[in-house]
Amino acid sequence: MAKPPLPMQPTGWFQVAWCTEVVAGAVHTMKYFGREMVAWRTASGQVAVFDAYCEHLGAHLGYGGHVEGENLVCPFHGWEWNPQGRNVCIPYESHPNKGRRIRSYPVAERNEAIWIWFDIDGRPPYFDVPDLFTAFGDDKTAADYYPPVPAATLHRRGLELHPQYVLENGVDFAHFKFVHKTPFVPEFTRHDFSGPVSYVDFTIAFDPGVTRDDIHSGVESINAGLGCSITKSWGMVDNRTMPTVTPVDDSTCDIRFTVWIGRRPGDDGPEIGPYGKAMAEYVIQQFEADIEIWSHQRYSDPPALSRKEFDGFTALRAWARQFYPDADRKASNR
Repeated sequence: MAKPPLPMQPTGWFQVAWCTEVVAGAVHTMKYFGREMVAWRTASGQVAVFDAYCEHLGAHLGYGGHVEGENLVCPFHGWEWNPQGRNVCIPYESHPNKGRRIRSYPVAERNEAIWIWFDIDGRPPYFDVPDLFTAFGDDKTAADYYPPVPAATLHRRGLELHPQYVLENGVDFAHFKFVHKTPFVPEFTRHDFSGPVSYVDFTIAFDPGVTRDDIHSGVESINAGLGCSITKSWGMVDNRTMPTVTPVDDSTCDIRFTVWIGRRPGDDGPEIGPYGKAMAEYVIQQFEADIEIWSHQRYSDPPALSRKEFDGFTALRAWARQFYPDADRKASNR
């Protein structure tokens, strides 16, 4: 299977861990965008994400490196680096090396996740990770849902796919009957691709013979770039989900999926119970059916779209182009 033809270094926010995976004092190793990285949390609770190698002599900070207070300490010579990647201490010198800096990434902690902002040209963030409980404009809070991590999560590593595949799924009404075996197809009520954060909403349109007066269900989706998507389902099982896709290298991505299940009345326990786990498992199984398709998919460009599919797919693909600065640069140099 060939690697995805779309650029694998799009601009945007991408999940690199769940918050609970990076505890105070810990150094968490990972690889994204073809780079070895470390995530670490200071004693005061701030998370930082660096390229993994010390700027002194190149030691990998994830192997033997440790946190002291607010700094990350290299295992090789004890050089200390602050959360901005600046050297603040050389233990055998009277002054730090102010001329060298480890590449650090803008970090956000939101929706139980740690996100980094990636931009190949080093531009700062120009949109935010949406909050799962304020972005939809209702009065629900995290207290209304069972805690999702780790029991209501999925993590699949190293899949040959692209973040855009997942976003295109959000405008693909026809796959519901064939992939998810549903007795309905969605009827889209909103396609808004006017900025870097897009909105796609649909209600459930049942097959002929089922009265449309019974349509009291739907899904609202908010997509912040290609790496971050949040959804709210209403009328069915009360749930909110967060599928995220983060490029690992030029061929593969990691997929994470986090599911918040609405609490049963009177159930305010600190952990998710059998009901919540069962509902979350069902939602995750549906998402896994999509992953099975994406991880063996060939990206078709241009696609052979039907008349009903045309508007949604073409609007989303046009919107997605803004997140590929490297592709724009190559096109301008032709």
